[in-house]
Amino acid sequence: MKRAGFTMIELIFVIVILGILAAVAIPKLSATRDDAKISKLASNLSTLVSDAGSYYTSQGKTKWKAATWADVTNVELQDAADSMDTAGAVDIQTKVYVNADKATNCFTVQTTDDGNLTIAEGAQKDDTICAGAKEIAGNLVKTHSFGGVGVVR
Repeated sequence: MKRAGFTMIELIFVIVILGILAAVAIPKLSATRDDAKISKLASNLSTLVSDAGSYYTSQGKTKWKAATWADVTNVELQDAADSMDTAGAVDIQTKVYVNADKATNCFTVQTTDDGNLTIAEGAQKDDTICAGAKEIAGNLVKTHSFGGVGVVR
């Protein structure tokens, strides 16, 4: 009479094969997460610049001075006090950060009364996520003039 079942050797082979597959798949999963964070960060930066330009164009200089970041965009920002708080009344004149997460400082955003928005590199230039986002959205790291002396309304 034959027994239906697996021998110990067959079970060991199956476990070894599953271990090899897991060793190959897990690093790929981690890289995919980093790529997603990089894409999200670059997209948020682009959206922020677009939203700020639209707000300034539609509201003008007077409203720009009195605006809060929640008025201008819904991109998640971090103010200097480390509170992720764009839903509150964080003044648009306040320097804010566009980050991959709360621990990183990838990009700084500063505005002026006359409608300039300056995007600069943050403190963490060697972080892989920040470096990847700068590579994608590097053309946004500059001063954007929505108003000022050179723009006539």
